[in-house]
Amino acid sequence: MDRIVQWFKQHLSNPQVVNLTIVLLGVLLIVSFAGGMLAPVIAGLVLAYLLEGLIGRLTQIKVPRILSVWLVFLVFVIFLASIIFGLLPILYNQMTEVVQQIPSMLTKGQAALMTLPEHYPELFSIAQVEEIIASLRTQLTAFGQGLVTSSISGAASVVTVVIYVVLLPILIFFFLKDKTTLLKWLKRFLPRENELAIRVWGDVDLQIGNYIRGKFWEILIVWFVTFATFSYLGMQYSMLLSVLVGVSVLIPYVGAAIVTIPVVIIAWFQWGWNSDFITLVIAYLVIQTLDGNLLVPLLFSEVVNIHPVAIIVAVLVFGGLWGIWGVFFAIPLATLVQAILFAWPKSPGEDRA
Repeated sequence: MDRIVQWFKQHLSNPQVVNLTIVLLGVLLIVSFAGGMLAPVIAGLVLAYLLEGLIGRLTQIKVPRILSVWLVFLVFVIFLASIIFGLLPILYNQMTEVVQQIPSMLTKGQAALMTLPEHYPELFSIAQVEEIIASLRTQLTAFGQGLVTSSISGAASVVTVVIYVVLLPILIFFFLKDKTTLLKWLKRFLPRENELAIRVWGDVDLQIGNYIRGKFWEILIVWFVTFATFSYLGMQYSMLLSVLVGVSVLIPYVGAAIVTIPVVIIAWFQWGWNSDFITLVIAYLVIQTLDGNLLVPLLFSEVVNIHPVAIIVAVLVFGGLWGIWGVFFAIPLATLVQAILFAWPKSPGEDRA
């Protein structure tokens, strides 16, 4: 107890630590109580981070910043339009086809499950298989009802999508154009003794910017390679599945494990236990292996390395606090925590390594 009291006295007597704590608590309160309202602003900040890397490269070759902002912004608008009008309709059609195929998939799966007691009588009984089939039917029925409910409530979400489509480009443009002005304005609200906060912000700014840009390119590369592979092998719903595989890299380890399930299930229902199925599974595992062992080290060489256990803990903690947004931003938030711990003033006898 004495050590705890001494630790608090030592650190709370440091005004920079107190100021950093106040800033962090203020940001946490804003995100917790106004995160829903500020979601477009947060999304705009993330995308602005993504585009800032391209602007920085243009300014390095002597292109004026305002011209760089306009060029990058126009490329972003074209990319966004191609996603909305080109990709989303394809994904919607393939998702609809998958939902329509669920009854036939269930029938084929039921037939396969009923052969288990015959081949493995010591492990499965007919009663156990029937119980599994009943559970699957209940879950699929609930899934279908959820889709219907989502479709009924979809009219309200259309308004939200329109708001995002209109507001996001405007926010991103001004975040990029007036970056220096906005940072100076925010700095006015920081306490006077803010060297520690500025040091943490500089580290987090660099790391999160690199992380977001690296994840963007990782998603595109994994998506393209997976789509080309699935299409070459004749996989059904290759666009939908490749997009899922690409987006899954946002959640390290957990995302890859989750997206493997629909890939394997759809491949099995398409081909069964034959050479085509085995070839596709091997190709998919090769893609995942190359992503984790080749692509990630190349893209994230400048990002602070975070231990896999810390990543999983971050996904669980921040996902529990803020749902799907917490899962998506678990790594940047973990980077923030790591930057704070690294910059936190150490006692004279503590090791700074």
